[in-house]
Amino acid sequence: MSDQLEQIEGVDFAVAMYRENGAWVVRELAHDLLTDVETLTHALHRFPGDGGAIAMAAIDEDFFVIVRVTGAATRVLLSDVTAADEWELAASALDVLGLPLPEEVEDEEEADPAGDLGILADFGMSAVDMGMLLDDMIEDDLYPDETLSEIARAIGCGEAFDDTVGLMPA
Repeated sequence: MSDQLEQIEGVDFAVAMYRENGAWVVRELAHDLLTDVETLTHALHRFPGDGGAIAMAAIDEDFFVIVRVTGAATRVLLSDVTAADEWELAASALDVLGLPLPEEVEDEEEADPAGDLGILADFGMSAVDMGMLLDDMIEDDLYPDETLSEIARAIGCGEAFDDTVGLMPA
């Protein structure tokens, strides 16, 4: 899938999240910001925040990307490397991470995450917990929105996240 319009239409939701004066703020992001990690990173710089700004995006009920910008540093977590075969955002995440595109994989067992599992550790979601949640996502066929909601709950902004993306509380 290389048509940019199809890529944008495949976005389930995208939000920017940041802490301001100790409270979480969650805002929707325009889907056209999700063409690649560089564009998304640039957009995140406009948000204030104690600890930078975080983007969470769910794509095509298949995978998610978390991008965190703190000053000049950009950190990335991609839930499924195989998504890079079809999605420019996932391919650009691998590029930012310095990883090669995966070879075509038929087996879901190869749907491994890539990037910084500790991307939200300072907010309460340790790398170990993130890894276990991603394993659960693959093993239990959880949707990206469910997984991102769990992550938002773990860092203390679950209700604001669910309200913004229109999810019903679990």
